Amino acid sequence: MSCARSTMFTGSSIAAASSRSSTARRPRVKWRKAGRKRQMKTNNTARSITAAAIVGAAYAALTMLLAPISYGAIQVRVSEALCILPYFLPCTAWGLFAGCAIANVLTGNIFDIIFGSLATLAAVLTAARLGQGKHTLLSEFLACSANVVINAVVIGAVITEAYNGQKVFAHPEVFALNALYIFLGEAAVMYLIGLPLMRYLPEKKFFRDLIEKFKD
Repeated sequence: MSCARSTMFTGSSIAAASSRSSTARRPRVKWRKAGRKRQMKTNNTARSITAAAIVGAAYAALTMLLAPISYGAIQVRVSEALCILPYFLPCTAWGLFAGCAIANVLTGNIFDIIFGSLATLAAVLTAARLGQGKHTLLSEFLACSANVVINAVVIGAVITEAYNGQKVFAHPEVFALNALYIFLGEAAVMYLIGLPLMRYLPEKKFFRDLIEKFKD
């Protein structure tokens, strides 16, 4: 009788100790999971910043390298082809904004630096938004068109006001001509370089792997 009781007590003690141990382990497991999630989030943020910085630096460098055709009323800014990237990798939009601002410093015109960079930001954020949907030829064409149209209007106005010394609404013909020149330059880059790259690159494994690596 005393032996049975002793066995029962021992079993109860073991069960209670096991329960306490399990309860003590739960917070530790949750803490570890939370720690891993925080670490993953930090790593993703670091990768996003790295991608944005690389793309922004590439934009600024390419623009300055091809300075003779990258500035002025008639320009073909080849670096604008990089504006397709936010369609696939949204974090690069802010890198392109910074890269454009740096590149526009060479103009020495504050309006060009501010509004030119904001035009690029508006265009690439539009591309990023379109990229969140289904990737089709139409959405890719619209992403390129956003860059063409927004830059034509904004940069056309900047050139008219800041460089020609004319008011946009007082001299609409001057604005229209400047906007047309920018439109043609942007269209040449986005439709002849950007759009084909949007169709070609996703077919390549290295590009898919790269996008996956830097994805948020």
